[in-house]
Amino acid sequence: MAGEPHDSQHTALVDTVVVGSGFGGAVTAYRLAEAGRSVVVLERGKPYPPGGFPRSPADMARNFWDPSNGLHGMFDIWSFRGLEGVVSSGLGGGSLIYANVLLRKDERWFAHESPLPGGGYENWPIGRADLDPHYDRVERMLGATTYPYQDTPKTLALHQAACRLGLPVFRPPLAVSFAPRPGAAPVPGAQITDPDYGNLHGLPRSTCRLCGECDVGCNYGAKNTLDHTYLSAARHHGADVRTRCEVRGFTPRPGGGYDVSYVVHDPAREGRRTGTDRLPLHRIRCRRLVLAAGTFGSTFLLLRNRAALPGLSSALGTRFSGNGDLLGMVLRATADGDGGRPLRLDGSRGPVITSAVRGGDALDEDGSAGRGFYIEDAGHPDFVAWLAESAQLPGGARRLLGFGLHRLLTRLGVDPAGRVGGQLALLLGPAMLSATSLPLLGMGRDVPDGRMRLRRGQLDVDWTTRTSRAYFERVRSTMRDIAGALGGDFLDNPLWWWGNRVITVHPLGGSPMGRHPGEGVCDDIGEVFGFPGLHVLDGALLPGAVGANPSLTIAAVADRACDRILDGQSAPHAAAGASAARTARTARTARTARAGRAGRAGPAADGTAPRTPAEAAPADPATPGTHASPAKAASPTGAASPTEPPTSLSFTEEMKGHVALDVDDPEQGHALGRSLGQRLSFRLTITAADVDRFIAEPAHAADAVGHVDCDVLGGRLEVERGWFNLFTQDGDASRRRMPYRLHLRTQEGTPLTLTGHKDVHDDPGVDVWTDTSTLPVRLLAGHPHPDDDTTAPVIGAGIVTIRIGDFVRQLTTFRTTGPHPARAMELFGKLFLGELWAVYGGRLARAVPAKDRP
Repeated sequence: MAGEPHDSQHTALVDTVVVGSGFGGAVTAYRLAEAGRSVVVLERGKPYPPGGFPRSPADMARNFWDPSNGLHGMFDIWSFRGLEGVVSSGLGGGSLIYANVLLRKDERWFAHESPLPGGGYENWPIGRADLDPHYDRVERMLGATTYPYQDTPKTLALHQAACRLGLPVFRPPLAVSFAPRPGAAPVPGAQITDPDYGNLHGLPRSTCRLCGECDVGCNYGAKNTLDHTYLSAARHHGADVRTRCEVRGFTPRPGGGYDVSYVVHDPAREGRRTGTDRLPLHRIRCRRLVLAAGTFGSTFLLLRNRAALPGLSSALGTRFSGNGDLLGMVLRATADGDGGRPLRLDGSRGPVITSAVRGGDALDEDGSAGRGFYIEDAGHPDFVAWLAESAQLPGGARRLLGFGLHRLLTRLGVDPAGRVGGQLALLLGPAMLSATSLPLLGMGRDVPDGRMRLRRGQLDVDWTTRTSRAYFERVRSTMRDIAGALGGDFLDNPLWWWGNRVITVHPLGGSPMGRHPGEGVCDDIGEVFGFPGLHVLDGALLPGAVGANPSLTIAAVADRACDRILDGQSAPHAAAGASAARTARTARTARTARAGRAGRAGPAADGTAPRTPAEAAPADPATPGTHASPAKAASPTGAASPTEPPTSLSFTEEMKGHVALDVDDPEQGHALGRSLGQRLSFRLTITAADVDRFIAEPAHAADAVGHVDCDVLGGRLEVERGWFNLFTQDGDASRRRMPYRLHLRTQEGTPLTLTGHKDVHDDPGVDVWTDTSTLPVRLLAGHPHPDDDTTAPVIGAGIVTIRIGDFVRQLTTFRTTGPHPARAMELFGKLFLGELWAVYGGRLARAVPAKDRP
């Protein structure tokens, strides 16, 4: 069995870290380990050996993924505004719950520059010929075979319906062991012969028992899931496979490679609420990092770590698709198609999927119209049939009442019948609803125009069925025809009734491949543009719907990428350092030029004013609030004594606006951030610990604590340390500046600095409110000393402002502590108003009597 994680604080540098163990991650781990590379696989979920999948109601109720609530289960359910998503958490990823189908993407369905609603286009930089050798290799590893039995009712029924409708129908290859060894005859329940690489679970497996439990985990090991195949082979070749390890972040290393941070979900905490945001971070270093955490997981990691990846393509989060997933249902099928005797479909007999019907695509160039699709029989476990029958309350209640009356009469001697078999049969009823019903699973080429982004620090998907309405109506129409051909009724997925929502089990896109950074996040082998050695190799990489079940295509794309990696066409070692150096040189040259043009009297490149020595950040960063000279200033109140504690003053300020990354001009960043909905806000408590000193020193320095909220930076970032100056001068008596400097750190540990200043000066017109409420900001990489700001990489820029309502609330937040609170407030007010008068009062001086001026 895969071992539990160990503390890796001192783990040596490894060649490759693979995040996730699904179809992309498992293939990559095996191929690189087989080639002799040192590989560590980090899987957030736990292992599921044969017999380890829950079945009881109590266990199934906890079989979900939400570690904060003590749930370490297999099903990870996402709910967005336009759809629901169901993915897997566990060793083997999506293979644990998929329906085993290994279909290749249709040759003509690799779209090229296909326009999308709202702009842009779908383009696949690879084609079927690129993937066919890798399809072959993956099929061999997963033991692809068609369903071998000829008497399964649902299989026969779907073929019968398709023939009546003139639709092409076939049995797709399945990753299921029906025979105990290659070449043997199929037989249910026979022990499977292990391959040469063994099995990491160390438990016996048996052939398919036709129980329909594929989608809830096969307790017999008949599914050739990734833990039984690729991951077992990877471990055999030396890969370190770690479970319950959830990656939180990563950062590029200066000389190339990546630092990866992750948390460990302790099995002892399962079933108990846990503050997962406070779990200790473990770290591991690698030359190559492969993100294979699934469409939701990999894109989420890139979005959360966006601040550590300057220059990342703006295509991040685009091309989301649900692979056209749509669930329908055939109900009450009849043998003669005209309300006659019931036609048994027995959806729980066989693996979940045995057959597929194909709908043509305009790209086929055979006269078909619209976007292509597949419809497959979607069986279910026996317990689902029991649930369906128990839900038939009216008939069940009548049968229960009749059974109870019969037993009562027997006890009273009125009815002497002692055998109850007939009555029990009546109690159970005919159970024809479940026997004559069959789910249908549709999938195909929906429009990949969804957008993934962060919203309040959490993943959000902006996607609806509206632009794919013609596709979905065509799939529904065909499902309805199939139901009619079987003499049954068609029932939509209930979510379709509520705003045409769908459930996808095949989310794709978000980090799409492309020919250049303007088209995609990654190249055709999943390497992220601009970041050598960083790859995305899972469903997130695909730039559009596969159309067929996507698992085989994801695995083949990963296999092809590994060929290129091993051939040396992706070499992170020297390239990473060279790329980083080029980026740093370019940024440094541009910012130095800007600073030179601005001159010493203008604003610095970080948006703050050129500082006097008193304004500089302290040489000792462990001592906050020492912007000015440490010498004790004379007390303006005249009341303080050497033994008397100082009087402090504080207030809370909130500012809100927009920001964009990879932009260094605040106005440009604000405009772009506003168009993209990228908000930035902060709430700071600003404290002058000693008002006497604050008033006396020209820097008027105070400390700032609080937090910054910004989705493109991963959510809420606490201020590790902050500086604020109320008004400063730099040789220009007509201007004042209010600098801000905040040291932040993303939830993944990446250090950032927010800098900026309010520029208070008298322009034509009434602009005092604008000047004192508008803060252009820049985000800098790291925590540079202020003297190094002009050479520090700029992560992004934008503008935040104080809104009227927030300003009114701010006035209520002033607090003082110490012996002279009233005098402290008075002095602060005089300083504030006096400085404003010094800037804006000139033109009004003659209109206001001298005795009334501040």
